[in-house]
Amino acid sequence: MTPDEEYEFYARPENQEPVGRPRRRARLTEPVPVRFPTELLEEVRRRAEADDRSVSSWIRRAVEHELGRSA
Repeated sequence: MTPDEEYEFYARPENQEPVGRPRRRARLTEPVPVRFPTELLEEVRRRAEADDRSVSSWIRRAVEHELGRSA
């Protein structure tokens, strides 16, 4: 679904009711400062945007994937 189609879908009142059990958010601990080369950070930002995620969320998911875990 494109972002425009998604917007149109959720603009209708019948599509605004939550379905299923609420998701539990993982409790996060402390921030960990990490530095990336400029080119790598730009690629992370592009991929996070393409996945409609924040950079932090995208990096957490990448680390979980690397560790063989899912949140």
